[in-house]
Amino acid sequence: MSISEKQAEFSVNTASVKGYPAPLHNADDTLLAELGYKAEFKREFSMIETIAFAFSIMGVVASVSSTFSFPLVSGGHVGMVWGWLIPCFFVMAVACSMAELVSSMPTSAGLYYFSAKLAPPKYSALASWITGWANIMGQVTLVCSIDFTCAQMITTAIAVSSDGATIMSSGATYGILLAILFTHGLVCSAATTVLARLNLFYVIINVGTTLAAIIALLVCSGDNKVSTKDAFTMFENNTGWSNNGWAFLLAFTAPMWTLTGYDSAAHISEEVAGAQRAAPIAILVGVFGTQVLGWLLFIACSFATASVTNLLTGALPLPMGQLFLDVLGKRGMLAIWSFIIVVQFVTGAAQGVDASRVVFAFARDNALPGSRWWKRMNRRTQTPVNAVWFVMAGAAVCGLLGFSAAALSSLAGASVIGLYVSYATPIFLRITSGRDKLVPGPFSLGRWYMPIGIIAVAWVLFIVVLLVFPPTQTTTAVGMNYAVVIIMGVFFFASISWVVSAHKWFHGPIKNIDDPRSSVEGKEL
Repeated sequence: MSISEKQAEFSVNTASVKGYPAPLHNADDTLLAELGYKAEFKREFSMIETIAFAFSIMGVVASVSSTFSFPLVSGGHVGMVWGWLIPCFFVMAVACSMAELVSSMPTSAGLYYFSAKLAPPKYSALASWITGWANIMGQVTLVCSIDFTCAQMITTAIAVSSDGATIMSSGATYGILLAILFTHGLVCSAATTVLARLNLFYVIINVGTTLAAIIALLVCSGDNKVSTKDAFTMFENNTGWSNNGWAFLLAFTAPMWTLTGYDSAAHISEEVAGAQRAAPIAILVGVFGTQVLGWLLFIACSFATASVTNLLTGALPLPMGQLFLDVLGKRGMLAIWSFIIVVQFVTGAAQGVDASRVVFAFARDNALPGSRWWKRMNRRTQTPVNAVWFVMAGAAVCGLLGFSAAALSSLAGASVIGLYVSYATPIFLRITSGRDKLVPGPFSLGRWYMPIGIIAVAWVLFIVVLLVFPPTQTTTAVGMNYAVVIIMGVFFFASISWVVSAHKWFHGPIKNIDDPRSSVEGKEL
């Protein structure tokens, strides 16, 4: 029986034992063995907890608060409402394509494994190498972006509580970042069962704070709300670009930064019971839920924003903080802002877990310098603790860019580009060389995989180009978008490594479990 036939058989077996934990785990681990890996994690994530993880990692209210300046600058009210909604349709195409791949091949290796299996044999290792490095770059920089923004939120709260008397310096903000990263390192090193239960708390605080923010903005803005017409149609171009259409497109940065990380359901799939069903459902529900709540929150913000200019010129580093201060007053702002800080903190924690699983998987296939260290599992927690601290150290280094406002802003764009390049690569291979290679899992797009995949890849190509443009038409060294520098630095390193040595020893994902047809470990998949 071929691997494809066996995988299909195991898919049926997995479905047939739904509701019976032990057999289900056995079916998951047997399928994982067919994919080439031994089970090293405990499968403690239920479907609900997996959905909670995928949703929490996008942290809707905190992410909107972090990126609120983009739509304000790029369209004002139109940027808020329509700048969020339009990208949602295209992101869902990416999510659907990814869900199909995860359902077929649920492994922590995720995206780079998909690329290896779907690429032509001659280019399988190279496709896996490129996808893996793009994903790791996006994962680590996203951890830094989330946690640095959390530090900025804390400094904003300090400024408001002291009535502007205490303004934290860049050095102090970086110190707060290091403290957050250290705390996240401790949290992410916990056992899988602890992480799974924590996500139930994450999703409750996330959804609850988002709904509270929506209600508070709409109710407390009172007669100061703008009209419905203005909330949905008033356009303001504060970018410096003369073309209003292009200025509006730059508002897409906010939803694209928020709607990242949903590949996390793939990266924890070796810790999920019934992963072939739970992981794709988590991706789709997480993305859709974030899109809906995010749009409602932006609509509420649009109604509550009496003056876009006042928010952009306010004293606080984050315009969303200024909006809450204007609408809710000092006490109300600090109350809701405290919960938003918690949401941002747990979003960073979830992202840290996701990134550590990517590092672990890539190291398991001997693709990272010092792989033997990063793929080690802690005996007590049965989690890759070394990989966790690799991520936190990398994020701390990236955080040094925070001493430059332009570089820090570029870091967010770099994380989105890195992640979406890693998302699009296996999807592109699926609709080209991999059309007949995929063995569908319980979730399949059927004949719709081709048009959906084409839309997904085309969207990513467009958004990558968009995100490397500077924020203004006439730019300087201070205001430049350095995302392309960060991206090219990583890809230059990966390319040189490949040409010089990696092509000799990296052959794509490798088996770490005995195959019933072969007793040789480390055999190329």
